[in-house]
Amino acid sequence: QVQLVESGGGLVQPGGSLRLSCAASGFTFSTYGMNWYRQAPGKERELVASITSAGSMTSYADSVKGRFTISRDNRKRAVYLQMNNLQPEDTAVYYCNTQTLGITRWGQGTQVTVSS
Repeated sequence: QVQLVESGGGLVQPGGSLRLSCAASGFTFSTYGMNWYRQAPGKERELVASITSAGSMTSYADSVKGRFTISRDNRKRAVYLQMNNLQPEDTAVYYCNTQTLGITRWGQGTQVTVSS
C-alpha cells in the first residue's frame, strides 16, 4: 500500500538548519509530484513547498522562500526539505504529501521545534 514516512525533525535553535526526508513506497514515485505541508498548534495545515515528478519545477510558500529548498531523488524514492535559518514561527509538524489515483496521501509527520 502507499506509505510516506517522514524523518529528520527535532529541536533546533533560531538560525539553525534541519533536513527533512520522506521515504515513499507503494506507488510509482517518479510519476507523481510531491509536497511538504506543516501544521502549527492551533493553526490550519499549510502548503510549504512542492516539486514536480521529475524535479524540474519547485514552488514555495512566501514565508519560506529563500530559506527552504525542496528536492527529490527518484532512484531512492525520497523527497527532502532543506530548512535553513529556521525561526520560531517555523515550529510545526511537517508532513509529506502526494495524490495518487485521486486519493490524498499523508505521512505521519515529523515535529520541528525552533527554540532557544
